[in-house]
Amino acid sequence: MAYEFKVSAKRSNLMRKIKSEKTTPEILLYKALRKEKIRFKSYYSSLPGKPDAALIDKKIAIFVDGEFWHGYKWREKKKKLKANRNYWIPKIERNIARDKLNNKELKKCGWRVIRFWQYQIIKDLPICLKKIEKIRKVALK
Repeated sequence: MAYEFKVSAKRSNLMRKIKSEKTTPEILLYKALRKEKIRFKSYYSSLPGKPDAALIDKKIAIFVDGEFWHGYKWREKKKKLKANRNYWIPKIERNIARDKLNNKELKKCGWRVIRFWQYQIIKDLPICLKKIEKIRKVALK
């Protein structure tokens, strides 16, 4: 049985426009990685969680997580949710649990996992690149 709740047409149109792939932060990251001549595969489905970028030769999985969908500052935000709480709270908590499980599975397979929030990519892309480069150097050894 599907969960049903009422939403306005305006909200429905907004939600319909949300993409799961090729988001602005992901594209910014991809362009920056290419500029640095870092080879990667995007949306690497062979790995748990389908990382947004995978540096296969270094075994580094990179995720770009949306703040709402993946529970950024979840304890605070959870209290503020007003509409459709019975739907959104379990959904986001399942996403958080799935992210933790995927991290664990990837680490078990010998992969290093890097997770960025979308706002980090947008506001501090050079810092994100430095973090990736630092982990790449460790992976070389």
